[in-house]
Amino acid sequence: MTITSPRRIGALALAAAFAVAACGGGASPTPDASSPVQTPASSAPAGVSGSITVSGSSTVEPISTGVAELFKETNPDFNYTIEGPGTGDGFKRFCAGETDISDASRRIKDEEATACKAAGIEYVELKIAYDGMAILTNPANEAVSCVSFADIYAIVGPESTGFGRWSAGAAIAKELGSNTALPDAELVITGPGEESGTYDSFVEIVLSKIAESRGQEPQTRPDYTSSANDNVIIEGITGSPTSFGWVGLAFAEENKDKVKELGVSKDANGTCVLPSAETVSDGTYPVSRPLFIYVNKARATANPAVVAYVDFYLTAGTISKVLETVPYVNLPAGELDTTRAAWAAGQ
Repeated sequence: MTITSPRRIGALALAAAFAVAACGGGASPTPDASSPVQTPASSAPAGVSGSITVSGSSTVEPISTGVAELFKETNPDFNYTIEGPGTGDGFKRFCAGETDISDASRRIKDEEATACKAAGIEYVELKIAYDGMAILTNPANEAVSCVSFADIYAIVGPESTGFGRWSAGAAIAKELGSNTALPDAELVITGPGEESGTYDSFVEIVLSKIAESRGQEPQTRPDYTSSANDNVIIEGITGSPTSFGWVGLAFAEENKDKVKELGVSKDANGTCVLPSAETVSDGTYPVSRPLFIYVNKARATANPAVVAYVDFYLTAGTISKVLETVPYVNLPAGELDTTRAAWAAGQ
């Protein structure tokens, strides 16, 4: 069964933006990363049959789906099921032995690794790209265009529980050194739930350091509308003129006509940077993360289609070809070599 992701993006402008980023520098969120891979995608091997099952991150889903679509072009008897319920839900299925590959927008947690070990599931972790998370509001919200980590913590961190207006976080933001004028407007938050890798990455990158410095648990406030479905988050953002939320950059870009991407500064009162393929690539956008796939070693041994698919996934240029249609960022050549070596060693 073939599942085509609804998140595939075909806008020529977006593809052009990625092309500029890919040619402009490294893909790692560090400014001095080596140049990304430029090799054209090799043709997939022919004659592969069988099926694979992939589940997990809705962020990684478009990449895995794009690779599968390319692979199927020369392998009509190859079939695949790719689903994106969220990184956490994907690992539950993976560690229960239900899937061949788990897409992940974060590394596997210790408790998930323990669950896999208890079930006898051995796996190979493979880094495949980088992504940014877009911080969003409604286009009608003209009062906000730039937020720092301090501002975000002030309105969505664990100390902001019960706040119903942006301005209610002003005191916390000021304590953290921010001079941002948070508007006296209704605050309606919609974002990923705890089952989502996007949630975990958001907490780790944006909230955790501030929370720990203030003796708080690294987590969001619990009183907001949460969902693993990116469409629900976008609906929440569009449903209130002074909304707040966050999703993976790819999905934000696909819905750019409906939402407003905010510039983000890591430091209070610092220079805000808008999310894009370019700013993720050059390391200037502060809310960025690596993306992974996890491969069940036993299933790869038993199913040649899994090995052939992953081999093609890691062929120089394959991900680059897929990333012409989604705004993620290639691994630098050295990191891709490390990923290939991990796959070779893990089989």
